[in-house]
Amino acid sequence: MKGEEILKVESLSKHFGGVQAILDFGFLLRKGEFLGVIGPNGSGKTTLVNLITGFVKPNSGKVIFQGKDITGKMPYTIAALGIVRTFQMVRLFYNLPAYKNLIIPLSSTRVKKLRGGEYGERDDVAVDLLDDMGFERDSFVPYKLAGSLPHGYLKRLDLARAMALRPDLLILDELFSGMAMSEVASTLPLIEKFHEEGLTIIMIEHRLKELFRVVDRVMVLNFGQKIAEGSPQEVMNTEEVRKAYLGTEVEG
Repeated sequence: MKGEEILKVESLSKHFGGVQAILDFGFLLRKGEFLGVIGPNGSGKTTLVNLITGFVKPNSGKVIFQGKDITGKMPYTIAALGIVRTFQMVRLFYNLPAYKNLIIPLSSTRVKKLRGGEYGERDDVAVDLLDDMGFERDSFVPYKLAGSLPHGYLKRLDLARAMALRPDLLILDELFSGMAMSEVASTLPLIEKFHEEGLTIIMIEHRLKELFRVVDRVMVLNFGQKIAEGSPQEVMNTEEVRKAYLGTEVEG
C-alpha cells in the first residue's frame, strides 16, 4: 500500500581505512515516494547506495527493506528481493546487441516468480522494453551492439535492464551524468512515468533543476552525514546546504 514504510536505514556507518565515508546515517522511505539525494563530490552518496544494495558492507548499522534485515547481504540477493539500481558508470555487455543485455534479468527467478513462470518470448519482451525506453524498434537500434551506441542510449539501456527486474525500489546513481540536454529531456518523462505508476525511487543527481522537477523530497549529504532533508525549496533555503554544496548553483 502506498505510504507504507519500504526502506529504513538505521545508524549506518562505513569507513575505508582512516576515511569515514558514512557516519551514523539514517532515513526512512515510504512506498511510492521519490527521494532525491544530493551533495558535493565525495560526500558519500554512492557509498550510501553501495551499502543499501550490498556492494559494500557496513561497519555498523542496519538496512531494513520491507520489514527484512538485508544488511550485508549479497547484491544479487538484494536485487532478488526488489532493490534494483543503475550505475554512474554503466556496466553492460558491450559485445552483445542491446536487447540481449535484458535477457539475464528477464530470465531471473524474481521475474519468473512475479510472472507466474510465464513471460512470453524473452527476445520480444526485451525489444518491447527497449522500445518503451526510446530505442526505436523500426530503426534497428535495439539490435545494434551495445558498444556501438551513444552515451545517452547506454544510460537508458542500463535503466531498461534495471526495470526488466520489475523493482519495488529503483535507485538511480547519476542517471543523467554525461547526457546532453536533449537526452535528459527525453529520459526525464520516463522517470516521471515510473513514479506516477507508483514505483518507489531514490535518485542521486547533480543536475538539480531536472531532479527538483520530479522528486517529493531531497536529502543532502556532506562528509558522510545528512545535513538537510525536506522539499527542494526547504533544502535550498538552508544555509548549511548553501555553504557546503549549492553555492552559486542556487541561482540557476
